[in-house]
Amino acid sequence: MEEPSALKAAGEPVPPRQTLSQRLNRPFVLVVALLALALAWHWYDSHAQIGSLREEVARRLRDSDADSRDARLLARQAQESAREAQAKLSQFEGKMVESQNQQVALEALYQELSRGRDEWVLAEVEQILAIAAQQLQLAGNVQAALAAMQTAEARLARSDRPQFIPLRKTLARDIERLKATPNLDLAGLALRLDQVIAQIDSLPLADESHAGASTPPAGAPPGDEGFWTRLGAELWGELRQLVRVRNMERTEPGLLSPTQMFFLRENLKLRLLNARLALLARDEGIFREDIKAAQAWVNRYFDVRAKPAVAALANLKQLAASGISLELPGIGDSLAAVRNYKVSREKARR
Repeated sequence: MEEPSALKAAGEPVPPRQTLSQRLNRPFVLVVALLALALAWHWYDSHAQIGSLREEVARRLRDSDADSRDARLLARQAQESAREAQAKLSQFEGKMVESQNQQVALEALYQELSRGRDEWVLAEVEQILAIAAQQLQLAGNVQAALAAMQTAEARLARSDRPQFIPLRKTLARDIERLKATPNLDLAGLALRLDQVIAQIDSLPLADESHAGASTPPAGAPPGDEGFWTRLGAELWGELRQLVRVRNMERTEPGLLSPTQMFFLRENLKLRLLNARLALLARDEGIFREDIKAAQAWVNRYFDVRAKPAVAALANLKQLAASGISLELPGIGDSLAAVRNYKVSREKARR
């Protein structure tokens, strides 16, 4: 107990005296602080792990959603592919059935054709003769009918069968009659009509040509003439404008308004088109009537001195002089001979 007093006496500071509880609280506070720090660190680490775990779960959920979308897309594509495959399979089955039917039909046709070569030749010749008859009756095309008849005769000649000789003689007679028929160029006549129809819009009207011819010439430019001379020339020009003298070569000139001119040209075209139809139908009466009416309209309403009108009238004159009512020979003897021969063969086979 003497030391403090000695220290005090010496003038040194004396530290405060600590109690036992204070000495014991320091390690406890330190332990508590360390424990709190450990808990804080553990909480922070757990929180970080939970965050990363959440991110991982979210990422995996996104991947799972993407995979599920891909799976649905693939499933949809697979369904569409299955439907397409089913449709193709149905189509293939239909084609297979159709092919089988065609095969059956071909086999039946082959069996039918294999019954006799002569029947096939006769059927072919009959078909060719029917085409020739149609060309004569519907179109009046002698050359096409003649070519068909010659083809049928050549087909019989290639078969080289003695039983076809009577048929070939009948075809030869019809062929000679067709060769002796005058050739009527319907296509050429129709082409001439088309040329005239194309020239109608370029035909000048008679009134236009006379108006152009009667128009007074322009006065001479004033020169160094005197006043009275110019005044007289002007007065004369005015008088010539008031009175026009026309030399009309026809007694009934066609004076038409622009609307009437348009309908005149259109009616003339329709008349020529009707003549073309009559030509193709071989109706000579209507054909000649329409051509004559067209000639009369051109002579009356158009300038016949113009080159287009001269060319149109020349074509119409040639068309009017052409005869289209020819009496065409028939080929009924050849058709009857072939059909009778077929009937006789069928009866003999029965």
